[in-house]
Amino acid sequence: MSLSAPTRFGDYGGVFAPETLMAPLEALERAWLAFRGDPAFMSELAALLRDYAGRPTPLTPARRLSAAIGAEVWLKREDLLHTGAHKLNNTLGQALLAKRMGKTKILAETGAGQHGVATATACALLGLECTVYMGAVDAARQRPNLLRMELLGARVIEVEHGQKTLKDAINEAMRAWVADPHESHYLLGSALGPHPFPSIVAEFQQVIGQEARAQILAQAGALPDIAVACVGGGSNAIGLFRGFANDVDVELVGVEAGGEGIAGGRHAARFAGGSPGVLHGAYTYLLQDADGQVRETHSVSAGLDYPAVGPEHAELHDRGRATYPYATDAEALLGFQALAKLEGILPALESAHAVGWVLKEKDKLRRKRVLINVSGRGDKDLDTLRAALGQQNPGGAT
Repeated sequence: MSLSAPTRFGDYGGVFAPETLMAPLEALERAWLAFRGDPAFMSELAALLRDYAGRPTPLTPARRLSAAIGAEVWLKREDLLHTGAHKLNNTLGQALLAKRMGKTKILAETGAGQHGVATATACALLGLECTVYMGAVDAARQRPNLLRMELLGARVIEVEHGQKTLKDAINEAMRAWVADPHESHYLLGSALGPHPFPSIVAEFQQVIGQEARAQILAQAGALPDIAVACVGGGSNAIGLFRGFANDVDVELVGVEAGGEGIAGGRHAARFAGGSPGVLHGAYTYLLQDADGQVRETHSVSAGLDYPAVGPEHAELHDRGRATYPYATDAEALLGFQALAKLEGILPALESAHAVGWVLKEKDKLRRKRVLINVSGRGDKDLDTLRAALGQQNPGGAT
């Protein structure tokens, strides 16, 4: 396989894929390198992001949250993008690329359902057939998004094996692509997988950080001290981080899912409890046992319930450019409640992890300027939230 672009981020990344997919991956890289330099393609994508998706998304000063924690907090509002999350930045880009390549069928995976909805949306807009794989556990806890996908014309296949979450959905989507690599394009939803996917997804998502940097300079008159985002596979975080990569005084913080705590093993914090290995086509940090078998994960948020992290994050971690702490389920729920009750914003449970970490670290963040990426809205999580908050508050008060 002859690839033109670098396939790794430091030691991480690479192309660990079946032979059947090597030619499609090479074709995808060729198309990506050609069209990212094509003014007509980039102009069409920019118009879709502006006139259809609703970019730029606002940067909101969180005044009451700021007062409560003693820091200057700003929110990048990806929850206000069409479909309710940052995922549409990538799905519009990849679907447009696939159509230019002559593909007619789109395959996708989804955990929280936001990538599935965004993929179904892009396919409906561009006239592409859409199949989305979703773990049965995620399908049950993210039912509203499953219904949205079906209403948009997508075929949703529930995965009934394994842990029945995001990892298993990715497995099935990749198997489907192996079976039909010529007519189908696998529209991977996060900055992971074999090259060139991590680079493609990051490029389509870096608009988040580019906008946020210009906006905070215009509105606050200075760069943030800290830029914070939740990290599952890592697309919203890498999108934010790329905007500040060269600003060495801006601390980059990616918040993982601490689940029920690291000691008990029921979590999805790859840097706190994992080690380097290969999963889904890339060498990166993942949760694995001593024999290299992938460990089960847990998070209250379906979108963070995944055992590996994108390879660009692994490289940022190892060279110390970004840090990757975690927030537990309980801390994420506190983050959700704080943003809801202080700012009138219902964030996705994924985004609530970033807010929860900021609340936890408020003593260290006093008088600092903090930028939080609100990667999605919480409509999809209402049943999960009702159950979780009801358990915390048996009387029903929250």
